[in-house]
Amino acid sequence: MNRDPWACDGSTRGILSRREQSYVLSMIDRDGIRLRWETLGCKLDEREQRLFAANEVQAAGHGALVVVSEITGLARSTINRGEDDLDEGPLPEGRVRRKGGGPKPLSERDPTLVPDLQRHAEPATMGDPVRPLKWVSKSPAKLAEALKEDGHEVSPNTVAKLLEEKLEYSRQFNRKTHEGASHPDRNAQFEYINRRVKALQRRGQPVISVDTKKKELVGNFRNGGCEWRPAGDPLEVRVHDFQDPERGKAIPYGVYDLTNNEAWVSVGVDHDTAAFAVQTIQRWWRKMGRKRFPDARELLVTADGGGSNSARCKLWKIALQEFADETGLKVHVCHFPPGTSKWNKIEHRLFCHITRNWRGQPLDELEIIVQLIGRTTTREGLKVKAALDRRNYPKGVKVAHDDFAAIQLQPAKFHGDWNYTIAPRS
Repeated sequence: MNRDPWACDGSTRGILSRREQSYVLSMIDRDGIRLRWETLGCKLDEREQRLFAANEVQAAGHGALVVVSEITGLARSTINRGEDDLDEGPLPEGRVRRKGGGPKPLSERDPTLVPDLQRHAEPATMGDPVRPLKWVSKSPAKLAEALKEDGHEVSPNTVAKLLEEKLEYSRQFNRKTHEGASHPDRNAQFEYINRRVKALQRRGQPVISVDTKKKELVGNFRNGGCEWRPAGDPLEVRVHDFQDPERGKAIPYGVYDLTNNEAWVSVGVDHDTAAFAVQTIQRWWRKMGRKRFPDARELLVTADGGGSNSARCKLWKIALQEFADETGLKVHVCHFPPGTSKWNKIEHRLFCHITRNWRGQPLDELEIIVQLIGRTTTREGLKVKAALDRRNYPKGVKVAHDDFAAIQLQPAKFHGDWNYTIAPRS
């Protein structure tokens, strides 16, 4: 029921005359209400402001609703709801409105808002190699402008909230991620990779991200992080991290399926070479890939520009040609530009979770490493399979000129040194 601020008995009867209204208004302590509002009331949250205004109305008496509304800027209906709140019990912790109060969130009223925001943020997403965090190099203001071009009415503040609450992005301080000088075509290459990934995913073709994880000493060595144990009973490990000549190092090379959130990791014991890298891709295809993509005709590989999968490594391309010949797949390769290897998706979608999974756990045996990698999971449904690779991969293998010339290598129009296709030989 609508309430009349001039009803003398709380109903719509007995309305005061204009002369009586003027007298009532003159008796209200406006300066006191304004002082209390500016000192305390305006600093409260939404519900507390309603209660503050309602309490001032009840304390001042007849006609105070008009005065309090003018001083606080709150609508009379809002203050009336505050009076109802004074008569009811407290709300659950963390709420300022009762269940069902207020409009639905913008992400519910505009169901395409969050997917469009992710589409604009994804090409610029960076990832920390050791923590499962993401952040974007575009500001909320620029993302809001891009969304407005798509027909969404959204403010930069709302974009910032959606990035944090819906997409699990976070604000970060400066972090060392550039390993060298910034290439002038860096951002253009990121956009190119993003377009290629989206294009192949739309066609139902596999897209993988590959890289070598940090080599791990095998033995009773200290491993970063901590785990729950009885107080005063920490695991005892060696003081010095000198490699055990009998156990050596573990070399995890990963293949991450961007479409299905699945991964294969081969744990090598010899050398991190191009032959080892492509052999891992081959094992992923046999164990996981071809079951997921039985009709695949193409494969897109995204990798950094150095190491065993270097853009300049001839053996890498020779091995990929043999892989293409065996599987019949046309292999597309996109390398990340110099100084941006930590932007590779496998870093913050697979490797960081493996590191977190075995934190505080000495990697005593190769079998323990394989088991811990295979047990890595996330709330998003990551599935990982791992296996040991005891084969030898000698370093310094020379590639004959004729063998390299026989590769069915097709450089892309944009940066053919970073982007190329290797077709299977008939």
